[in-house]
Amino acid sequence: MNPLNLPFDSDAMLEGLRPWVECESPTWDGAAVSRMMALAARDLAQAGATVETVPGSKGFGTSIRARFPHPDQGAPGILVSGHFDTVHPVGTLEKLPFRREGNRAWGPGIMDMKGGNFAALEAMRQIMRAGSQTPLPVTFLFTPDEEVGTPATRGLIEDEARHQRAVLVPEPAREDGGAVIGRYAIARYDLLTEGVPSHAGWALKDGRSAIATMARKLLEIEAMTTEDCTFSVGVIHAGQWVNCVSSECRAEALSMAKTQADLDRGVAAIQALQGEQNGVTFTVSRGVTRPVWEPGQPGTMALYDLGRQIAAEIGFDLTAASAGGGSDGNFTGAMGIPTLDSIGVRGKGLHTLDEHIEIDSLAERAKLMAGLFMRIT
Repeated sequence: MNPLNLPFDSDAMLEGLRPWVECESPTWDGAAVSRMMALAARDLAQAGATVETVPGSKGFGTSIRARFPHPDQGAPGILVSGHFDTVHPVGTLEKLPFRREGNRAWGPGIMDMKGGNFAALEAMRQIMRAGSQTPLPVTFLFTPDEEVGTPATRGLIEDEARHQRAVLVPEPAREDGGAVIGRYAIARYDLLTEGVPSHAGWALKDGRSAIATMARKLLEIEAMTTEDCTFSVGVIHAGQWVNCVSSECRAEALSMAKTQADLDRGVAAIQALQGEQNGVTFTVSRGVTRPVWEPGQPGTMALYDLGRQIAAEIGFDLTAASAGGGSDGNFTGAMGIPTLDSIGVRGKGLHTLDEHIEIDSLAERAKLMAGLFMRIT
């Protein structure tokens, strides 16, 4: 059986994907993510998999693990690692409704990464319908916290991947449709300034503003950005009353580094900003970190070569590169497990109100993954 001849239909796939997109699942809403997991669990079970729900922790939603029937169940096989949390709050559908125009379809999370997850599921669904057997057992693991660095499920992913021969990550394809064979490190930092409160109208000079100090520190942090290590601040919280000089301000920063040495230098640089000045204390605490996944690992390159051969049969060139924008592939790649990342759908605008996919890439990517499922040995 040639998996590329299976009856993949992008239009039919889009209709199947639509309920996933319309089930909003922002990371910080554990109940919403769990609803999405239940929807996917139903579809996986209907496709023939045995599905296990893994309870959530640290306030995040549940995870699901699905194993497709195989005579060598339990032996090293293929892991599909994906996430169902998105950066879009509940209610985004009002601004970014599911819609189709020509070869494009829009919706929150449709590109990152519900479209790729669905394509992987469709690949196994068609293989099962054809009565075929993959050479190796296939397991799907979908988790709820990737968009915030995977603080709750990193161990779950690593424990599952440790016993597998290959990991496929259907994150969105790169801009040229290419895959990812290595990723930069991603580090997160919790920032805190602690000042002195006072009445902003009656005794302004007696206070020491945590907000003003944080504002100056944020400019220092972002000014440290280089080609090899970037810094950005994406979250800030402070104040409750405008007539009070703020005594506390919290923020979150993120840095991306191409190598471990670049990351170490960046960590040292941001931590060196700590201290007390003019009555305000500034503290930096390390958050979750995605390790560097060094490109060029032999197992990953062999997996990529196979993917490129399959893509050529489908009719496109699958390029490959190391990339920023961490994923759970950072973990499995850093462990030395052959990992092929960003083999999901083509599109643009992820994390924005213009997030959309190219509809015909649904069938294209399902064929690619079906080929990998049937040819990885």
